[in-house]
Amino acid sequence: MLRHAIAPTGRFTQAPNDIIRHPRLSPNARCLLLFLLSPPDTERLSFSEAAARAGIKNAAFQRAKSQLKEEGYAHEWRSQGPDGRWTTTQLVANQPLSAEQARAIRDGQATPTTVKPAVGEPRPRPVGRHPKTNTVKNTSPPPVPPTPRELIPDDLVEHATLVLASVSHTERRLRLTGRELKELAPLAADWLLRGATGRDLREELRNGLPEPVHHAASLIRDRLTRKLPEAPPIRARRPTPPRPRVAQMRECQGDHTQPLLFRPMGDEALCGGCRTERAAEAALSAPRMPVHSL
Repeated sequence: MLRHAIAPTGRFTQAPNDIIRHPRLSPNARCLLLFLLSPPDTERLSFSEAAARAGIKNAAFQRAKSQLKEEGYAHEWRSQGPDGRWTTTQLVANQPLSAEQARAIRDGQATPTTVKPAVGEPRPRPVGRHPKTNTVKNTSPPPVPPTPRELIPDDLVEHATLVLASVSHTERRLRLTGRELKELAPLAADWLLRGATGRDLREELRNGLPEPVHHAASLIRDRLTRKLPEAPPIRARRPTPPRPRVAQMRECQGDHTQPLLFRPMGDEALCGGCRTERAAEAALSAPRMPVHSL
């Protein structure tokens, strides 16, 4: 027979049974939600900081947060302030909220409803401090948009595949399958397209690796996407001078076996070769002056 002990009078968290027995929430998702709902030292923690304290690793944390957002227990928004810095606002609730309800609570336009606690002595308990605005933290600007795959040359994709393969063979924590290499090669090729070298890619992927790496392909994809460099500015091309049109050319009136077109500088009727020959003939036919010896 299962018996229930009396809940303590302090240092405990009231959680709805709907959370504990939720059919679509994984154990990590329930653990993260309960950790966030436990006051008071978690009120200023971000989702990722709470997951780290709860011992939830990165890949498991991402899946848990995604489940909480899908079920309406967690919400977050990104916004850019007047100084250009980006912030992330996060909100967590002990009951599912729609996007409209979450925004209304975030903006102070709605009062959280009271929920009868499932544990401990019954007393009124609002959704918030839960839901609560968990933290507002400074974050980096949004990632640079990637180049469309059709605009990346195939030779760069092949080069990027070789770079990723070299990383996979020399770093045991970043082992990739052939399929993963093929999927990640266009992302790496986008770095090469933007001026990065193979050495830059290898250093970016190898430096500061966690221990252990739970999923090499996910880590590489995250780094290639999140740290994608800006595209170099497009240099304006110098305008090429227009080529002379055939209408501007003139046929030489000299003695040629075939018609010869040339571009006159003025009103010349002869090409440069004919004018040189005529000048030489004129010089030879001119009378010579007698030379007197002294």
